[in-house]
Amino acid sequence: MKQENKKGTIQDINGPIVTIRLPGVQNGEQVRIGSLGLYGEVISLEGDEALAQIYESTEMVRPGEPAEGLGHPLSVELGPGLIGGIFDGVQRPLEEMFLKAGDQIPRGLSPLPLDREKLWHFLPSENLEPNMPIIGGARLGVVQETETVEHRIVVPPNIEGELIELAPEGDYNLEETIAQVRDRQGRVHHLKLYHRWPVRKPRPYQSRDNGVEPLITGQRILDTFFPLLKGSKCAVPGPFGAGKTVVQHQVARWANADIVIYVGCGERGNELVDVLDSFPKLKDPYTGRPLMDRTLLIANTSNMPVVAREASIYVGITIAEYYRDQGYDVVMLADSTSRWAEALREVSGRLGQMPVEEGYPAYLASRLAAFYERAGRVETMDCGKGSVTLIGAVSPPGGDFSEPVTSHTKEIIQTFWALSKELADARHYPAIDWVDSFSADVGTAAEWWHENIDRSWEKRRAQALAMLARDAELSRIVNLVGPEALSSAQRWVLEGSALIKEGVLQQSALDPVDTFSSPEKQFMLLDLILTVYDEGAALIELGVPVQELAEMPILARLRRCKELYDSSQIDQLKTFRDEALSDFKAIHSEYAQRGEQTA
Repeated sequence: MKQENKKGTIQDINGPIVTIRLPGVQNGEQVRIGSLGLYGEVISLEGDEALAQIYESTEMVRPGEPAEGLGHPLSVELGPGLIGGIFDGVQRPLEEMFLKAGDQIPRGLSPLPLDREKLWHFLPSENLEPNMPIIGGARLGVVQETETVEHRIVVPPNIEGELIELAPEGDYNLEETIAQVRDRQGRVHHLKLYHRWPVRKPRPYQSRDNGVEPLITGQRILDTFFPLLKGSKCAVPGPFGAGKTVVQHQVARWANADIVIYVGCGERGNELVDVLDSFPKLKDPYTGRPLMDRTLLIANTSNMPVVAREASIYVGITIAEYYRDQGYDVVMLADSTSRWAEALREVSGRLGQMPVEEGYPAYLASRLAAFYERAGRVETMDCGKGSVTLIGAVSPPGGDFSEPVTSHTKEIIQTFWALSKELADARHYPAIDWVDSFSADVGTAAEWWHENIDRSWEKRRAQALAMLARDAELSRIVNLVGPEALSSAQRWVLEGSALIKEGVLQQSALDPVDTFSSPEKQFMLLDLILTVYDEGAALIELGVPVQELAEMPILARLRRCKELYDSSQIDQLKTFRDEALSDFKAIHSEYAQRGEQTA
């Protein structure tokens, strides 16, 4: 039976925080206020009075205007039609709003997130029959949502009982009943192609599993040096101009995930416009179809209402969990959690709550942990496997990684891709700092690399990182006393490290060849450079001057291999490796003969 909306009045207005007198309202319940019908949710109760945070500007709203409770918490609609959509922070479809109101969207406009008129071809599951027991999360059938995504219609997690009826194959709109389930209390639930779920309540699953497969992004410094597993948690902190947005765009475009959800939370409007313009034009590298066939965008710019910004990441993670429950590997990118934390700070300040570090509320760390904890690889309710990989950008003021959002995030996540302003100023992109970054997933990722690419991956990765660390020490000596103070072997370390930086770590997002590297190409490039380094180190022990090695023409070609050979030209890379070894062997033979003549 449908619950009647509770009626009340507005008492006081403090920016996005509104005090309303509304008997019977519950904490977390959605409300609608004023003559414009602005939506919000209750965040505090005291007797018959409630504090509500409103998702839109409350200008010109006055005390005494009506308020009503809607009887449910902030929820999202989950069903066919999400993929390819562009929504705001509370799941209002921006394209629909533009068609109705143009560029200037009026307040109070709240079109339905999903199209109620479109017909979807429903194919019921063959193993379901009337009168059989059914649980939440069970698969009722499938709908082809896009060319690349099969939308699996599932029973809402909070419903279980006996299947009374399942609709036959055919075309249905979202409001038509496709199944009926009688629960243990005897109530009959009419299930449709979509259902609603509260955004602040994690969707249930059977059990949590450990990640077993790395998320391949095609970015060499990420995949090879600081790998991220599917179902893991990652942070991308960096100051303004260090390239956070480009890193996230590259991951969104090239990651080997089934579904990508990009949440622009409080970022500048021009950056989000660039996303909205460019993504629909891109091709999915794995299927050749438009990238939007597996992508969903949530846009909530810095000039949009602060409360909607706070809600946007919960909307994104709930949709991600929904596709996870269908057995998909989902990547959610939140850009950025710092803007989300600033929204928390503004609301807590208006509530008069005691601030702690830099004005943030005392519950900042617990909110961050609860959000990131919704990532993971799980066994779904119908015993399938699905994952949500969560990548959150962090924008610390002045690049200070000790500020609260970055420091709390660092304690929660498993992979840390730290961006460096110095590298960005030197035009070294992606500007991932190999000193400050880390990954707790290397051991598991190594098993995948050993099985699928090469058993020496972990050893070669460790050798490269050790060389880069040694390079940092030697560079400080060079800056103080000059390169003449170094031995030939030490100067060859500097040369080898420069080859790793230029030939592996640097990667152009704009180069059609270099923008993506397959795991095979990534390992080949790293192994090739380290092989050349090892050969040169052996020659230096024979007495070959380091200047002669540094001037070898093969080294200049080695730096350009990443741009000369794409991921399908592994055989050509092997041929180049043979040429390089031949050049080093020629020098070795020459100096060996000189040694015999001298003896």
